[in-house]
Parts: sequence; C-alpha cells; structure tokens
Amino acid sequence: MRRQTYFAKKGEVQPGWRVVDAEGRSLGRLASEIAVILMGKHRPEYTPHVDCGDYVIVTNATKVGLSGRKAEQKLKMRYSGYPGGLKAQTFGQVRAEKPERLIEDAVRRMLPKNRLGRVMLKKLKVYPGLEHPHQAQQPVAM
Repeated sequence: MRRQTYFAKKGEVQPGWRVVDAEGRSLGRLASEIAVILMGKHRPEYTPHVDCGDYVIVTNATKVGLSGRKAEQKLKMRYSGYPGGLKAQTFGQVRAEKPERLIEDAVRRMLPKNRLGRVMLKKLKVYPGLEHPHQAQQPVAM
C-alpha cells in the first residue's frame, strides 16, 4: 500500500452539474452548501490548489428565504468610488430587483479570495425563475 498523499492535477477532475431550487431555503445555509460544491470539498479527491468543484445552477432565486426582518432591515451597500457614491438597498429590494446578486454575493464571500476563487465563482449560474438553459448538461438535483 502506498503511503503517499494523492493530489489531483489540473485536467484530471471532470466537473459535474448540480441544480438547486432556492425556494424557501435560507440564504446563508444555501450559500454555504453551494460554496462547498463549487470548491469540490464534497469529493474524496479534493485538492486545495486545484479547481475540483462542480457547476451549480440555482433556480427560483426570487423565492430565497430570509429569516426574521432581514428583508426590511438588513442593508446591501454599494460604493461607486466617487464622493457621495454610497448606495444602500434593503435585502428585500435587492431580492425583488436582482435576486441573482443576492445569492452570488453570499456565495462569493464564502469562496477563497484569490484567482482560484474567481474561477470557481464563474461556475455558479443563478436564475430568478424555474427555467434555465442548461438541460443539455443533464444536471443532478442536489
């Protein structure tokens, strides 16, 4: 028996496709599950410096759950870079206008903050409704 740690190489791991329905799911819990799959930590051949994760399709982003009064009280801030350019919206407003942004930001903050994390984030596809254009990839339900 070999006593050597296995490290996956760049082209060895074949990514799969997963689909997640966000309806009624809590935003933070959903984002942490998605981040684990994007990083590849659900696989036995997980290697920290290689992109081992799967593609994740999130549907029904408009119906993601927020506990308590977060939809009215919690603020999402953006800054344009110019003086007086700070813009604030409640989570409820963001969910109504661009629900993709709410999920993408939550997942982005749970991924590594480097080049590899940016590559992993590109494998996240978020859609506000049930329809998505990735049926040809035969995604597996999570």
